Amino acid sequence: MAKVINGQSLPNIPWQEKTNTEDVIWRYDQNPIIRRNPAKGCARVYNSAVVPWNGEFIGVFRADHLNGVPGLHVGHSKDAINWEIDPTPISWVDDKGNACTPEYSYDPRLTKLEDDYIVAWCACHDGAVVGVGKTRDFVHFERLPDATLPYNRNGVPFPRRIGGKYYMLNRPSDDGHTPFGDIFLSESPDFVYWGHHKKVAGRIGQNWWECTKIGAGNVPIETDEGWLLFYHGVGNTCNGLIYSIGAMLLDLEDPSKVLYRTNNFILTPEMPYEVSGFVPNVCFPCSALVDADTGRIALYYGAADCGTALAFTTVDEIIDLLKNQ
Repeated sequence: MAKVINGQSLPNIPWQEKTNTEDVIWRYDQNPIIRRNPAKGCARVYNSAVVPWNGEFIGVFRADHLNGVPGLHVGHSKDAINWEIDPTPISWVDDKGNACTPEYSYDPRLTKLEDDYIVAWCACHDGAVVGVGKTRDFVHFERLPDATLPYNRNGVPFPRRIGGKYYMLNRPSDDGHTPFGDIFLSESPDFVYWGHHKKVAGRIGQNWWECTKIGAGNVPIETDEGWLLFYHGVGNTCNGLIYSIGAMLLDLEDPSKVLYRTNNFILTPEMPYEVSGFVPNVCFPCSALVDADTGRIALYYGAADCGTALAFTTVDEIIDLLKNQ
């Protein structure tokens, strides 16, 4: 039985028992949990990240504004299902207190790392880059130097140092919709200077569901078997791109090493809110809550670039699938 390590007891994790399916991951039957126009000025909220907070939950959410430009907003919830999204975007300042909010911001990841909550997201710096910042109260947000040069996306920090270094997954890309992409790993001594880049995983041509590009999803979950990561894989069809979800297990001490990886997708667009929307046929994972006591996982994913959906699984079921597929 796999065990969560470096995790916390989360008895109030959102949860719904599996019914009428043999799949290792199953959808919440009240999806999407965030629908269109959830707050003033916010047309769509999706591809977002949540964490436990003072016995409840808090998150950093991607909100596409009425002019189409995405920004980051704080959201609060008592149950991690029903969310109140702050209509005012996050205002970033640098270490001297100067305003430095980028032109656009999207697809955040969020983790508690030592004394801070770290946010990594796609920011604008003459093109898409991995922006990073921190907060302790979700009121004041300090922006750190960007972690990458243009063009890069899908920055996903690890929740602790490994061998004394900070690590972050990312995906080098281009200035467009990126018809390619593999997952890389970068390390830093101080969360400012990043280097020693390694390729973690690439596209698999014979797996059509992930043959175009892949990208890291949630902040990795530390288990005694390895770092559990959900990721998106993209296939190309005559009717456009399809974003599905897979999983992989990374070595605890060398997270550039993939121990196991799903051959098939574990979740793909099938429901109306995933198939039809602003960008159709998208399931895009960005965040996961885990209860260390039970191994329950609540996985948050963006649905068709219109709303936020929720799915459930357990550490045991996913790792058993990875090891015995």
